[in-house]
Amino acid sequence: MAKITKCSFCGRREGEVNLLIYGIDGYICDECAEQAMEIIKETRKSPKNGGGELKNLPKPKEIKAYLDQYVIGQDAAKVALSVAVYNHYKRLNHWEDADGVELEKSNIIMVGSTGTGKTLLARTIAKMLLVPFAIVDATVLTEAGYVGEDVESLLARLLQAADGDVKLAEKGIVFIDEIDKIARKGDNPSITRDVSGEGVQQGLLKLLEGSVVNVPPQGGRKHPEQQFIAVDTRNILFICGGAFDGIEKRIAQRLNTHVVGFDAARNVAKIDKSNMMQYIAPMDLKSFGLIPEIIGRLPILTHLEPLDRKALRSILTEPKNSIVKQYIKMFAIDGVKLTFEEAVLDYVVDKAVEFGLGARGLRSLIEVVMMKPMFEVPSTGVTEYVVTLEFARQQVENANMAVLKESTEDK
Repeated sequence: MAKITKCSFCGRREGEVNLLIYGIDGYICDECAEQAMEIIKETRKSPKNGGGELKNLPKPKEIKAYLDQYVIGQDAAKVALSVAVYNHYKRLNHWEDADGVELEKSNIIMVGSTGTGKTLLARTIAKMLLVPFAIVDATVLTEAGYVGEDVESLLARLLQAADGDVKLAEKGIVFIDEIDKIARKGDNPSITRDVSGEGVQQGLLKLLEGSVVNVPPQGGRKHPEQQFIAVDTRNILFICGGAFDGIEKRIAQRLNTHVVGFDAARNVAKIDKSNMMQYIAPMDLKSFGLIPEIIGRLPILTHLEPLDRKALRSILTEPKNSIVKQYIKMFAIDGVKLTFEEAVLDYVVDKAVEFGLGARGLRSLIEVVMMKPMFEVPSTGVTEYVVTLEFARQQVENANMAVLKESTEDK
């Protein structure tokens, strides 16, 4: 007699369901599998699993210690980020206490030159968070009615990170990268259209200040027939980051206007001209092109230090997922022990400093050096490979890196 196959959960036979998934000692139909997935989602959202009231909040020092494992230096930005995220967690638990004191959120703006680690900080902190986290790029945003994305698409990404749960998304964190790219073109308000600048900033205001926003469920552009999802942004923390290329000149101009009188020479001597970013103030953001209303809704202003040679050298080897460790791991998967001569790492750092690429340039340079070994070594059967300084120098010179240097100088 033939064995009857049926779902081990609901008992329906194979012909009565759309799909029957075979296991070692049983079966499950597609409908039972979907119900099981819904149960798992609800369990994850329960208070004891971090979806409701957050019990074991990571303290600011714990958050910073976690960031220290992956990001070298930038202590000022790490402290500001850790405190803001910790306070955000506290607000989720206590913002409507009976004493009538309502805790307001403190959105952050991080300013730092390219390759200093703004996006890396955001991505790293997203790994340890108990709330939904979305990283979005401001460069794709335009005013409503123009080609590009509406500002509401930022919240659509957050909804996706929360698996469509609106209540969970309303406790989330959004990192808006390249915020400087939506600065208006001049310091004075324009009577002409600035579809990717001032207009987008005006659109962002309602998100930052806290209001109920209609979000297209699938993201993209709005259209009249579309069903919208109402999202309250009062409890969503916004973290903004941008390079603000050229803002150092504005900072220098502002500092010079203040240096007058008998102590002028002494005050000039106190200014560290190699790191003007540390003197940044909200008025510099305004002169760059951010409207005052946006600046007012980003009360925490922090900066990222330019990376010196020592910091770049540490970035190559020290973080948990450092560039060198990643390549060693890739070769180890093929059974090859990869080692770099110390002189090779020093050479790569020197080139990154020369080209002014920051930490981002380290990866590009290592990729240039390692392209040939990654192509050839898996086919050779060797068990050990050493990258020498002579080989690294030859690969970089052959790659015509002068072109890369010229492109960075033009920026």
